[in-house]
Amino acid sequence: MNSYGKDLEEPMDFADLLERVNAVPGDFLIRFMTSHPKDATQKLFETMARCEKVAPVLHLPFQAGNDRVLKVMNRKHTIAEYLDKIRALRALIPDIVLTSDVIVGFPGETTPEFEDTLKVLEEVRFDALFTFIYSPRVGTPAAKMDDPMSREEKLQNFNRLVALQDAISEEKHAAYVGQTVRCLIDGESGDSRYPLSARTPGNRLVRLTGGAERVGTFADVKITHANKWSLFGELA
Repeated sequence: MNSYGKDLEEPMDFADLLERVNAVPGDFLIRFMTSHPKDATQKLFETMARCEKVAPVLHLPFQAGNDRVLKVMNRKHTIAEYLDKIRALRALIPDIVLTSDVIVGFPGETTPEFEDTLKVLEEVRFDALFTFIYSPRVGTPAAKMDDPMSREEKLQNFNRLVALQDAISEEKHAAYVGQTVRCLIDGESGDSRYPLSARTPGNRLVRLTGGAERVGTFADVKITHANKWSLFGELA
């Protein structure tokens, strides 16, 4: 997504595109995914911070926390470079909501190398993760690599990852309780207790009380409680 513009004759990158969309009249939020670390630039971060309609959220996959594994994956970033980008972004947007992708058990990954991924989670403290256990795809170089770790071991590591992220997500969500947040009510939930679903500017799911006529509108929502998956609230 943020590699946009490399094949255009007109000089324009993704940050320029965001600026143009931000200038369109109207009351709306701009969210985008998925970004690639190699094109997550300081210019992009400064544009996100400056443009009031760009939502304070970034999905920036790091995939694995060990540089050797990243190199074998053919990723073009190191963990030190990735963490530098996160620090630069948070310096500009302190309340940025961060999400990422992680693959557990890439061929040849050892448990100590996997534990480097846990260290990244502990340092960055993502709001949420999309997590996967590696599965081979026919025709890819990885499908031909030696893969000595058993499925059971990979599952154990995966469960450790999920448990750590669940604890972080629960703590992050608990911090919303008592706050009033402007949300976009985007649909009906099917839950009679909390019939509406909404999203915070940082794309956190909110389940709330209210009538279906509010779908498609922005509203101030008081967050009353939370769990690791979502927030719960009422119209303020």
